[in-house]
Amino acid sequence: MTDYKKGMEKTRGSFFGRLRQALGGSKVTDETWDEMETLLVQADVGMATTTLLMDRLRERYRREGMTRPDQVQIALKQELRRLLRQPTPLNVAGRPLSVVLIVGVNGSGKTTTIAKLALRMVRNGRKVMLAAGDTFRAAAIEQLQLWGERVGAPVVAGKPNADPGAIVYDAVTAAKARNHEILLVDTAGRLQTKYNLMEELRKIKGVMSKVIPDAPHEVLIVLDGTTGQNALSQAKGFSEAVQLTGAIVTKLDGTAKGGMVFAIQNELGLPIHYVGLGEKMDDLILFDPDAFVDSLFDD
Repeated sequence: MTDYKKGMEKTRGSFFGRLRQALGGSKVTDETWDEMETLLVQADVGMATTTLLMDRLRERYRREGMTRPDQVQIALKQELRRLLRQPTPLNVAGRPLSVVLIVGVNGSGKTTTIAKLALRMVRNGRKVMLAAGDTFRAAAIEQLQLWGERVGAPVVAGKPNADPGAIVYDAVTAAKARNHEILLVDTAGRLQTKYNLMEELRKIKGVMSKVIPDAPHEVLIVLDGTTGQNALSQAKGFSEAVQLTGAIVTKLDGTAKGGMVFAIQNELGLPIHYVGLGEKMDDLILFDPDAFVDSLFDD
């Protein structure tokens, strides 16, 4: 709980702090409702999700005969929690080798997130291998190799500008041959609007199934929490191309736009498995809906 409280300080202090002030009066007025709506949109909860929340709140306000702003605040907290689903564990057990494809735009923190995820898995006694599928940047290959050494996970890599599909094919084959339990596949950052790059991602995904017919077993998008509503359009674009199974939201500690988490869950129905609440290796933590919502309201 401490992690969330500290990590969500910026979002809590900006919009949700002002929300508490708006609900700090002696009675609920038309201005109270208007201010709540404005603040939720500014916190990047998104128009569609904000409208749904406000409709539910007004309906409860009438049905339950609320008279005080603090009652509305309690109802708001409950309705926000209702939007979030409890994440299920990653689908990385029950078979000889589980393959996880990791995607996202440039700068979302993909490679570092893969390292943090690998460390969690290695600490849990899993045998993990990494695939350096981002062949566009020599630095990305070196970075992943460095992280692999640090966390104790071997890395399959090729030369810069090599065919990423070939690298991934080799990695799946090697992981299977060497009896690794989990293969985490890095990919180059790409904009969801670039058709040829999204086609390449489809190809990478297809290559995996030539070695293991039902691979990949998870397709996770890494979303930069500081991008707010842009993360929503990114996730939609990637989902259309490679059928995402879940999300990891990074850099939530550095943004006032943490409300985007509600939009991702409500509008896309994507489970959020982990959130990044800092730069240290241990700062990628399991998403906890109760702790997340509490952290937005606690002083």
